[in-house]
Amino acid sequence: MLAEIHRHLEAQSQTVIDLQRALVAIPALGPMNGGPGEKDKTEFLKGYLRDMGFATVRELRATDPAVPCGYRPSLAAVIPGADASKTLWVISHTDIVPPGDLALWDSDPYTLKVDGDIIIGRGVEDNHQGIVCSLLVAKSLLDLGQTPPMNYGVLLVADEETGSKYGLDFVVKHHADLFRPGDLFLVPDFGEPTSEMIEIAEKSMLWLKVVVEGKQCHASTPEAGINSLVAASALIVQIPKLHQIFDRSDPLFNPPHSTFQPTKKEANVENINTIPGRDVFYVDCRVMPGYDLGEVLSAIKGFGDQVERDFGVRISYEFVQSEQAAPPTPADSEVVTRLVRSVKSVFGNQPKLMGIGGGTVAAYLRRAGHQAAVWGTLMHNAHQPNERSSIKNSIKDAKVMASMLFD
Repeated sequence: MLAEIHRHLEAQSQTVIDLQRALVAIPALGPMNGGPGEKDKTEFLKGYLRDMGFATVRELRATDPAVPCGYRPSLAAVIPGADASKTLWVISHTDIVPPGDLALWDSDPYTLKVDGDIIIGRGVEDNHQGIVCSLLVAKSLLDLGQTPPMNYGVLLVADEETGSKYGLDFVVKHHADLFRPGDLFLVPDFGEPTSEMIEIAEKSMLWLKVVVEGKQCHASTPEAGINSLVAASALIVQIPKLHQIFDRSDPLFNPPHSTFQPTKKEANVENINTIPGRDVFYVDCRVMPGYDLGEVLSAIKGFGDQVERDFGVRISYEFVQSEQAAPPTPADSEVVTRLVRSVKSVFGNQPKLMGIGGGTVAAYLRRAGHQAAVWGTLMHNAHQPNERSSIKNSIKDAKVMASMLFD
């Protein structure tokens, strides 16, 4: 039975291309990334799932007044199995990030480019590959009329790129009836080109907005104002000291320690001869489990208090995103052991269990007590220009999913 499914999957290269082409052409940018949300892409996928043969496709809408339609949609569809008490869920996200500087792209990011085994376009890896692989498995089951040993569930969620408040976090909190205690969850949204990395743990994540307020004035009379840029810079150079304060390490993670990085800075004044009175910058913190994010904020505020005294500015702080680390998925859990066996079988390698600093939607599942593993064969170019994905790897990843189902 599994061998027949694998043979069916091996013949699906054109399906990968056609589905990726359709998905790339429908940008799904959340409002924080300057877009209208996931409605159009979700409508396409809802029709695609029904045309494939899913008897029921459930749409889960999270109210969001920031998008034109007023909601952020996720989709859930299940193929019934011989054992209806348990489901293997494959969870992918429909939203993408903006393409960035178009001059860095060799082609239109929203028009799929095919170069042999490689396909190029915004979203092809993050997270269209996961969507496509999960649908290839469903297509094989439905085309061949096979009943899997357990239910096979496809969950396509919104809002992963900007926090998941309207995506899986919403689904877990408001549609908990979808899931049973024995369900297994695979999230194909992180991995290595070698296919050998299986993520079972994540660091805590804090995105912090820092607002520094001084007094604007003419640059020729600096004594008449308070330069917010100079004060903000003084605080920025203190951030690396957090590495010494929160210095716990664990070889499960790569890197094996916390990271604290100033990143985005908003524009201040438009002209060169004005001293800015307000500066805004952001800090990305990936913190080892065991540290409370409140402790990290207190340490940053401690640096800020000194900058306020030294420069006469006022500093305020705002959480953009704050996610305390979820409990790890046990190494001997069913989803992990099935995944390890399946990856070995399909790729002939030795997968390793690891923790990561990047956040995935698996954290919401783990907090709810579910077994979740994150894995995929990815080329590590998400969010980059000329984002790319391998057709062969997509088919192999689908084989792994099918193998997990029939393990």
